[in-house]
Amino acid sequence: PVVLGPLAVTVDSLSPKAQKMHKEVAEFVRELIIPKESEMIQHSAKEDWSIWEGLKDLKDKAKSAGLWNMFLPVESDPEQKYGVGLTNLEYAHICELTGLSSFAPEVFNCSAPDTGNMEVLIKYGTKEQQEKWLIPLLEGEIRSCFAMTEPAVASSDATNIQSSIEKMGDEYVINGRKWW
Repeated sequence: PVVLGPLAVTVDSLSPKAQKMHKEVAEFVRELIIPKESEMIQHSAKEDWSIWEGLKDLKDKAKSAGLWNMFLPVESDPEQKYGVGLTNLEYAHICELTGLSSFAPEVFNCSAPDTGNMEVLIKYGTKEQQEKWLIPLLEGEIRSCFAMTEPAVASSDATNIQSSIEKMGDEYVINGRKWW
């Protein structure tokens, strides 16, 4: 029989490591990100596609503090080669904090669609794909996208995708149509 411990539904029931990160993220968001939100919002309102000048500084501080790539579950990265070794449940508590600012997830390199794309590259990417795309994403040097728009499937829910992929011999056959 498998005996499970208490479910970590409160911060106090998290591992000591996760509790420490939770405290550090809370302080970082409240002391460094939220006070800069008005600047970030004003910059975003310009719609000039440039990156706000203070973003790199905040990202560098988050990376230096070890508050970087926290999204990657320990189950996907047991050796902590890419992430910090939190479980999804532990990370959920941190997401509650990063949700206090729409800019916080990017500051910690934990924003969609980069997070999902990094997980796909870790799990299924070739060595060459990982070198070309994963490492720069993990370092916060590039951003990524996810295209799923299909005719007659207007939704942000990826489970609605109607395209399919099927292995046939040594090849894969993709059936579907994307709408750009």
